[in-house]
Amino acid sequence: MGATYSKSEVRGWYAYDWANSAFYTTVVTLFLGPYLTSLARGAADANGLVYPLGIPVSAVSLWPYLVSLAVVLQVGILPVAGAIADYGHRKREMLGALALIGSIATVAMFWLTDGRYMFGAVLFLIANSAFGASIVVYNSFLPEIAPPEERDNVSSRGWGIGYIGGGLLLVLNLLLYANADTLGISQSLAVRVSLASAGLWWAGFTLIPMATLVNRKPQKQPEAGKHYIVAALHQLVDTVKEIRRLPMTLRFLCAYLLYNDAIQTVITLAAQFGQEELKLPVSALTTGILIAQFVGVVGALGFNEIAKRVGNKNAVLTTLATYCGVLGYGYAFVSTETEFYVMAGLIGAVMGGSQALSRSMYSLMIPKGHEAEYFAIYEISDRGTSWIGPLFFGLALQFTGNYRISILSLIVFFIAGFILLRGVDLQRAQAEAAR
Repeated sequence: MGATYSKSEVRGWYAYDWANSAFYTTVVTLFLGPYLTSLARGAADANGLVYPLGIPVSAVSLWPYLVSLAVVLQVGILPVAGAIADYGHRKREMLGALALIGSIATVAMFWLTDGRYMFGAVLFLIANSAFGASIVVYNSFLPEIAPPEERDNVSSRGWGIGYIGGGLLLVLNLLLYANADTLGISQSLAVRVSLASAGLWWAGFTLIPMATLVNRKPQKQPEAGKHYIVAALHQLVDTVKEIRRLPMTLRFLCAYLLYNDAIQTVITLAAQFGQEELKLPVSALTTGILIAQFVGVVGALGFNEIAKRVGNKNAVLTTLATYCGVLGYGYAFVSTETEFYVMAGLIGAVMGGSQALSRSMYSLMIPKGHEAEYFAIYEISDRGTSWIGPLFFGLALQFTGNYRISILSLIVFFIAGFILLRGVDLQRAQAEAAR
């Protein structure tokens, strides 16, 4: 079944990136980690420990451990969600249900008050799992709504619109937080309002794709007498086994796992680098995040134009080489607030292009009828699910005590990803998937 290009459906698809990006920017990137840590500190004993499920955990380590647990959950949940989406007749409704679950859990973060850190941890795990599963379903629409020649354009615009949406709400929430005293509210209340606003934004704008996306008849049907969920789980096992028959797709996934994990690590830890190594105030760190967010719009659209001239694989290779240069710049030259802003801008410029073009490239090398399953594997290393890079960064920091060396150490992932991606034959990958 070929893709049918409908402008209204494509616009509706864009709207979901606008909707869900608010969760990633406001909740994951900025507000929830510090706020949940402060709640845990308030509930800690004299040794600085809290006891979730009776396990002694340092209050300041609760958030990193929670993020790691969220990644483990996604590894189990996302492939199952993808398999069910491929078999089901109501993929659009599945997207809406996942968005609703995630947004309700996010809105409920408004009630995170003193001592309720475990409630916050549970809400985050629910919201983050629903977020990741919804992205799997969302991405699987791409091959259905855009023919191959339009994939780069549609994917890049989606990323750009997502950056704008997430960045716009983040600006509004930062203004609320910065003016809390003037408005006569506590900073705690400002944070809780900001967290809840991300859930309302997510739910509200999801109504647009619900009104415009169209369900297609699934290309895979369960055997007679077998429920489609059972059939989907059996198919998932077969897919994991059979992906070895798609060596170019598998090579791309390995490359993506390496370089995108490093991208996510750079995004996640750049603020920590600015705070701990450069001693920058919170205002400077949030300004850097916003610079990266909005420059990411230009980067996504700009690298789409570059891809038209040199091909999407070469455009992504260019972003990876640029990342290596950015890490070298951060290691050797970044010492002031202005230089930190330059680094944030450079990260934003290549961040959008690398991720948007990777998504469209991958959509060309997966078998028809298996889109959601394969995007589930892809999503395991997408937004907010990196774990190898942070571990590598943490070990480098532990053994050297130097943030600059730790940042530079991530260059290993970009180089390895570059080498693997360079060996991907896109035409062969498409032929393998077609068979």
